[in-house]
Amino acid sequence: MKFKIITFIILSLLLSAAGFLYYRYYFVFGTGIKSGELNQIVKKGYIFKTYEGRLIQAGFKGTQQNTIQSYEFNFSVEDEEIAKKLERLGGKNLELHYNEYMNVLPWRGNSVYIVDSIVAIKDEEHSSQPAKKAKQQETAESNGNAEEEEYDEVFKSLEYYNNER
Repeated sequence: MKFKIITFIILSLLLSAAGFLYYRYYFVFGTGIKSGELNQIVKKGYIFKTYEGRLIQAGFKGTQQNTIQSYEFNFSVEDEEIAKKLERLGGKNLELHYNEYMNVLPWRGNSVYIVDSIVAIKDEEHSSQPAKKAKQQETAESNGNAEEEEYDEVFKSLEYYNNER
């Protein structure tokens, strides 16, 4: 009888600890999309090399009286393929999908925000040339794939980048 009680208590403690660890480190607390200009993406760390990035968002906030500071979104990237794509998109306006966790794990990154996909790439270069953009839209509308062409263009450059390495 004592053996059963001790076994039950130990199993209960182990299950409670496992549930607590899952909740603190693996439970997705929030998910969303952030947009802004990709400021940096770097691979760093002493033991676990992780990809860390910063997105500068539109707008300003005042932290102290008479000061202005931009909104920054610091994030980590687990997937090396996505990190390599982001390296080629520095300075571009992007929309990134992320998951928010309760705490960080050293092998996952230094941030509770983990970017898992690139939702959209907004190319400002094309928007400064209205005639070229209008022509591309006409062509894309006739083909019905405006976004596909824009993504194909970016990913072709990424393939070229990866083949050169």
